[in-house]
Amino acid sequence: MNQTLVIVGASYAGVQLAAATREAGFDGRIVLIGDEADAPYQRPPLSKGFLTGSFSEARLPLRSQAFFDEEKIEWMPSMRATNIDRAQREVELHDGTRIAYDHLALTTGARVRKLDCPGATLDAVHYLRDLRDARRLAQTARAARRAVVIGGGYIGLEAAASLRQHGIDVTVVETEARLLARVASPWMSAFMQRAHADKGVAFEFGRKVVALQPLDDAVSVVLDDDTHLPCDLVVVGIGVIPNTELAAECGLAVAGGIVVDECACTSDPAIVAAGDCAAFVPHWAPPGSRASRIESVQNANDMAKVAALAIVGRPQPYRVVPWFWSDQYDLKLQMAGIHSGFTHHALRGSVDEKKFSIFYFRGDALIAVDSINRPQEHMLARKLLAQSVKLAPHEAEDPAFDLKGAAQ
Repeated sequence: MNQTLVIVGASYAGVQLAAATREAGFDGRIVLIGDEADAPYQRPPLSKGFLTGSFSEARLPLRSQAFFDEEKIEWMPSMRATNIDRAQREVELHDGTRIAYDHLALTTGARVRKLDCPGATLDAVHYLRDLRDARRLAQTARAARRAVVIGGGYIGLEAAASLRQHGIDVTVVETEARLLARVASPWMSAFMQRAHADKGVAFEFGRKVVALQPLDDAVSVVLDDDTHLPCDLVVVGIGVIPNTELAAECGLAVAGGIVVDECACTSDPAIVAAGDCAAFVPHWAPPGSRASRIESVQNANDMAKVAALAIVGRPQPYRVVPWFWSDQYDLKLQMAGIHSGFTHHALRGSVDEKKFSIFYFRGDALIAVDSINRPQEHMLARKLLAQSVKLAPHEAEDPAFDLKGAAQ
């Protein structure tokens, strides 16, 4: 008898899981539930090319309708799952529909963390998580002259770069003492700050937004030192919150995300989870580490493939090296591995030419590589990390050293 796989969340992970399960030989019914009306789409361009106008909306869809038809994947748009009945193995939707499942996949992603201060709901305030957000921000930006970006993470900096390319004056407000404090080394943070400053971006570090006040046809962003920043629009990028409510309400283990094992399986053997909503202990983490989430397209796609194999009864542990990217102005920042806990680093290439890589080491082990405008080196870094290749700092710094040969 054919089985039914229900996927809650038409995200990168959800679409990839549906495709990978079919590819792995699952011949049953697949239902993909999404709460947006738009077909599943790429999200990274929303803060980059879509905002600058170089990436058209027509290029956003992850898959064509023909793909869903050919693979017999039932995509259900504008539908929200409200309850999971694990005993009956049914998912209830907001309109009362109940769908029975043999396998359930939770790819519910994450939502933006909202600004919490007086004036946070003013029309001038924008977030940048979904296509509706991006459309609204792009429209507002056409007439804007001044913008304040709250948050110096990747979303905030990408938005700042895109707005500057529109000729808009931009000030970035960051509570930490440096940009990208949670995800980048101090060295890379300093480089990115210089790159934005060279483009005319202003910064307020170590400051907290305490209020937004209407100001004629604009708004004033008030900081905790009583600085007032008048602007036409505000972009908030202060992180995300994983969508774990469905999982928690039905009794699944949740701790900073939906807890899964190395094969993407939850505490219920009939349910897997993948993507931004899922928390796991990475294979590279020290013993005793807590489960954590990785927010990236790469993780969503690769984790979904692992979840698909678990569904078809061929579980394999997740062993992929994480990698990330960010486009800002003429800079392509690509990261492989996790630099946390590095003890020393080595520089390869030219900072002045904006073409270089930073190799991070913990003891004598290479643990991560950040690259600026060196895509080939980034690909080699992923191979070096995946194979745990021994590389000395002086070899990484030597332009004559054969990285390609070392990665074979």
